[in-house]
Amino acid sequence: MDDARGRVGRPRSEQARVAVLQAVDDLLVEIGYAAMTMKGIAERAGVGRQTVYRWWSTKAEILFEAGAADAEQELAIEPAGSPLDDLTAYLEALVRFLWRSPAGAAYRALLGEAQHDPAVAELLAGKDILGDSARVVIERALPDSRMPIERATALLIGPTFFWVLSGRDPAGLDARTLAEDFLRQV
Repeated sequence: MDDARGRVGRPRSEQARVAVLQAVDDLLVEIGYAAMTMKGIAERAGVGRQTVYRWWSTKAEILFEAGAADAEQELAIEPAGSPLDDLTAYLEALVRFLWRSPAGAAYRALLGEAQHDPAVAELLAGKDILGDSARVVIERALPDSRMPIERATALLIGPTFFWVLSGRDPAGLDARTLAEDFLRQV
């Protein structure tokens, strides 16, 4: 039987999958990405290593899957009433995600790893978690924008992304001002 990745074998146990995804989140917080191993993930999840390797080749793949679903939820915002309010709400969610969320910590860890591991860089390039979430908000807030969407997402995400990933205190960011600046540029 084929699972979601198209591999042949026994079907994936949802209970085991959830246990592995929770284990990788917990271990990231407790010991960090560098110290995490596939063996440790399997032990923490209470499954065999073969179960983990059946569906994921690397700890980066597990961490990415765990973080991607959480990111989609955390970065999805309800319409706030105006383009400025929508963009402000999104930027506030982005700061929370990057700074406080375990999924954001996973994403930051993977970004760091991608700087010297081409396989992790390829994994991240395959699904643009932040760009996809920003695209939804931009297209809803500015349906008639003539700016290419890739450029618009970079303009919206870029300042917050740089601020947080360079270690600056997010309290120094004003989401509304960033949203106003964005609207002036698009």
